Amino acid sequence: MGRSPLEPVPLEPVAPETGPLEAGPSVRLVALGRAVLAVLLLGAVAVLLAPAKPAAAHAAVVGTVPQQQAVLGFSPTEVTITFSEPVALVPGRAQVLAPDGKRINDGDASVRDATLRIPIRVADRPLGSYLVSYRVISADSHPVAGSYTFAVGAASATPPEPADETVRPDVQVAMPATRYLGYAGLVLLIGPTLLLGLLWPRRLPRRGAVRLVRAGVALVAVGALAGFWTQAPYTSGAGLLDVSAAELWQLLGSDFGLALAARLGILALVAALLPPVLAGRAGRARVGLLVALGLAGLATWPLAGHAAASPTPLASGIAAVVHLAAMSVWLGGLVTLVCFPLRSAHPRVLAVLLPVWSRWAGIAVLWLVAGGVVQAVIEIGAPGALLGTGYGRLVLAKVALLALLLGAAGYARRLVRRRATAGLATAPATARTGLLVSAGAVPPAAAPARPPAPPGDSAAAAVAGRRRLRRTVGLEVLVGLVVLGVSAVLVQTTPGRNAGIEAEIAASDTFAQTLTSPLYTLQFDIYPVQLGPNNTVHAYVYTPQGKPLPAVEWTLTAGLPAQGVEPTDTPMLGIEPHHAVGAVSFPIPGDWELRFTVRTSEIDQATVRTVVRVR
Repeated sequence: MGRSPLEPVPLEPVAPETGPLEAGPSVRLVALGRAVLAVLLLGAVAVLLAPAKPAAAHAAVVGTVPQQQAVLGFSPTEVTITFSEPVALVPGRAQVLAPDGKRINDGDASVRDATLRIPIRVADRPLGSYLVSYRVISADSHPVAGSYTFAVGAASATPPEPADETVRPDVQVAMPATRYLGYAGLVLLIGPTLLLGLLWPRRLPRRGAVRLVRAGVALVAVGALAGFWTQAPYTSGAGLLDVSAAELWQLLGSDFGLALAARLGILALVAALLPPVLAGRAGRARVGLLVALGLAGLATWPLAGHAAASPTPLASGIAAVVHLAAMSVWLGGLVTLVCFPLRSAHPRVLAVLLPVWSRWAGIAVLWLVAGGVVQAVIEIGAPGALLGTGYGRLVLAKVALLALLLGAAGYARRLVRRRATAGLATAPATARTGLLVSAGAVPPAAAPARPPAPPGDSAAAAVAGRRRLRRTVGLEVLVGLVVLGVSAVLVQTTPGRNAGIEAEIAASDTFAQTLTSPLYTLQFDIYPVQLGPNNTVHAYVYTPQGKPLPAVEWTLTAGLPAQGVEPTDTPMLGIEPHHAVGAVSFPIPGDWELRFTVRTSEIDQATVRTVVRVR
């Protein structure tokens, strides 16, 4: 019967090795400190070297009423802004300023699904430009801030100035740094725990690896608490230390706050269940409960990230959990091996441990790639977003780093087969296994036989083989830690699918205008303004006093006299007493003349004209 790769592997007790491979408590403590410092410092470098840019908003504005730069013949009583995904309101950060700079909000703003509504009163001096500013939180916990203007009567020479809604530089750095702390904690928590529980040599001291696990628990907790604190100024636009108790309390009730609170609660339960597992004497029930809690804890990361706003949240969340778990197993196991077994374990112990770990690492890498591919397909959207968006370029950077890891593994395999085999054939198992940890080299039995080497040469070859192994695995660890830093920046970047929406909206052309006649005031908008059919027209009529005016009949006429295109009448459908919708076709570019003829009674009718440029 074959042994399952997930069962504990009994390792035969062997006499401890003497000489330069021996490691005392002080050496192990130094190794532990170096491991934790390497995880933190490399992540900090990756975060700090990332290109500085404004905070990425992950929800895009798809429509406003009144429209941007529209000129109205009346004072509206409400402003609505529609986003591409559900949003949450930041209290006090949605307002409308009148031409005189006074705030004219009439009650509290509200959000329902993806629509923000701001009730407003008639300004004391209504004629001129109005400023609408807002700050909301998208479904994936990122702030969305912006402003636009419209006018009543005519635009002001100097409209009100919008407030600065950008994220402060200290907060921009702190956000990915807190994410990195959480990722580093997962690496130090999951990988060492797996090795201690299932694959740890009986005679190898556990104290150093247990300290790694404790450091991982601490980093996850610190990352969650720091992330909770940093989210408050991230959403409000304030400085890193400008946080009030009211903001924290409100944040605790949000989806982001609840996810972090659940993470901390699960972490406390995991910490209470860990000691017997780390000692290698836990029962199946405890291990099963720990695995379930671990998966639940991992799920809090996608719940507070991009997956929450994904078009397929379940698939995106599962892929994120798989990706995180596989990364933590692989990288955490490598960190543990470099710090402890490869320093002090007996060669015969490593001959058993390394092939098993190599199989586990291979499985973890497969799941890591699978989860990453699913996430990338969902979040990038169109293939063009790979090179056309910052998110896509960061994904390509991660792919390049993974290729570097695989290249190192291939080099290690060639090194074992071509250069080290001759000197390691009669050496202890450590040297013969070479770089099995990550390269998946052939087992010792497959190596060609070599003449026995003198005892001194054999010992030297064993030491050299172990050093090569440690250097290669150390390189993988370093590259993996850089990948964690890139991931911490990636989760703060607008996904490619949303960047595409933003670009489409930015590139779209909308024409809006207000026309007046002695009988009525007509406000209309055309979207999009482009060649061909399906240019949708919305029209509204009001009395000169700004009250809705019911219309009996609507007709839209479009022509291009400069190029001999005769006017064509298009009926419009009234969907409200004062609101009609229709469509206009622009077959060729030019300055098209539009005429709106509106009949308000059996005898009252008027026509208003304008010119629309079509490119």
